[in-house]
Amino acid sequence: MSLETVRPTLPAAPGPSWARRNLFNTWYNGLLTTVLGGLLFAGIWLGARAVAGFDITILEVNLRLFMVGEFPRDQLWRPWLSGGFLAAAIGLAAGLIQAGSRERAARSGLPFTPTTPRDVVRRLAPVIGLVVVLLLLTRTITPTLLTVVVAIVGIVFNVSGRRLHSRWGWVGVGALVVAGYLSLAAFGGVGWEDWGGLHLNVFLTLAGLLFAFPVGILLALGRRSALPVIRALSVTFIEVVRGVPLIAVLLFGAFAIGFLLPEEVRPSQVTRMLIAITAFEAAYVAEVIRGGLQAVPHGQTEAAQSLGLPGRKTMALVVMPQALRASIPPMVGQFISLYKDTTLVAILGIGELLETSFVVNSQPDFLGKGLFVVTLAFAGLIFWVGSYTMSREARRLERRLGVGER
Repeated sequence: MSLETVRPTLPAAPGPSWARRNLFNTWYNGLLTTVLGGLLFAGIWLGARAVAGFDITILEVNLRLFMVGEFPRDQLWRPWLSGGFLAAAIGLAAGLIQAGSRERAARSGLPFTPTTPRDVVRRLAPVIGLVVVLLLLTRTITPTLLTVVVAIVGIVFNVSGRRLHSRWGWVGVGALVVAGYLSLAAFGGVGWEDWGGLHLNVFLTLAGLLFAFPVGILLALGRRSALPVIRALSVTFIEVVRGVPLIAVLLFGAFAIGFLLPEEVRPSQVTRMLIAITAFEAAYVAEVIRGGLQAVPHGQTEAAQSLGLPGRKTMALVVMPQALRASIPPMVGQFISLYKDTTLVAILGIGELLETSFVVNSQPDFLGKGLFVVTLAFAGLIFWVGSYTMSREARRLERRLGVGER
């Protein structure tokens, strides 16, 4: 009697969607679909404008104001240079992520499907549509500069995943991000207190996430600490901040920080808003991470202790990665909420995107024409594209990591 190896039967992988089979089945079909889709979108936009009688001249004239606010016009090369650095950082990070996925697939013997331009176009279709709208509104060299930025992303993406070690590659990502900021604010540049428009909304979102995330982790660990003083301070901070609306925290940051500190060290209004946003988001991030920590079975900690790992390494290498993985859905929801809540800084006269959509209607050429519906629809489109893209990428990350699966 011979023994035969019994191999488990794996479920068949789902086939490609209709769009992938018919519209994005090759790179040139994907490019053609994108171009025709952009032209269709432009036709719908112009047709709706003609039928509804909307005058979008207010958007064409004030496009720079919507994008960068009162950024000095003789310094506008700085945002483009910074955009080039950030584009290189995005391309490098994307290449490193794909290279890491390829290596993990090779080690585990699983098939690897590389990211193609077709996949990028399909995933970023709303962003592409928004770019088409912006290009329809501009009359400057913006299309050329935007093409250069996109080319930087593609070139760095194709090079980074093959020739750079992952550790040094991620150091390079951080260096490029720092270079992007320095190109804006350093060497006689423009500090963030003079930024505005969508530029300021994006900055407050990214900086708020960057600062709030580590603070939230510390607060979540402090709430579970065995030391009563640390636990009490963490619980007090979290419950007090979560018990008041963000607008109250912003007002407190604007007036209390300015009142308590002497004038020579008093931070700018935007800095105070960033401090308030960081404190508010850190409290919510702490609760999200605490929920993730509670979702990790206690047996994981016991197994790590049985292997001789100290408490610090058990938390850093075993518990926290699983907690963060389980926290992805609520964390992304919190980040999307922050992106939209940055509009609340307008109550202090800071010229972010939504505030700009009201201010431009007070210009003499547009006063009394009732164009609020145009400017607010434009601002709403920008916020929807950002929020929808983050939500969609988060769902993709959940599927890749198997969040919610056993």
